Amino acid sequence: MDDDRIGAFERDLWVGGEDVYRERVSRDVQMVLPQEPYVFSGKDAIRAVTNTPRWSEVDLSGLQVSRPEEGLIVIAYEARASRGDEHYRAFCTSTYLRRGHEDWEVVQHQQTLGLTH
Repeated sequence: MDDDRIGAFERDLWVGGEDVYRERVSRDVQMVLPQEPYVFSGKDAIRAVTNTPRWSEVDLSGLQVSRPEEGLIVIAYEARASRGDEHYRAFCTSTYLRRGHEDWEVVQHQQTLGLTH
């Protein structure tokens, strides 16, 4: 997966709905999110993000991509998201595992809050 496609894939997870999560997030995912209980696994992680209102706008900047081995992609970036008057800023990592040809799933995602302006 090239870097442009990675950015689009990740952006869709921020603004997409429940179907996007069910299609692209592993049932075995591990997540750290800025809401209690903070550490989520598997179905609980998917439930936590699908029950959160979608962002209407998101800008991912400073995207860094590494490919430590065949079939594994690790990314880090800053996200600035908004919906109405609500604004959110976080520093994030995600790890993708290839399931098949051009078929990837998120196996890890983490968000660290940044200051909002």
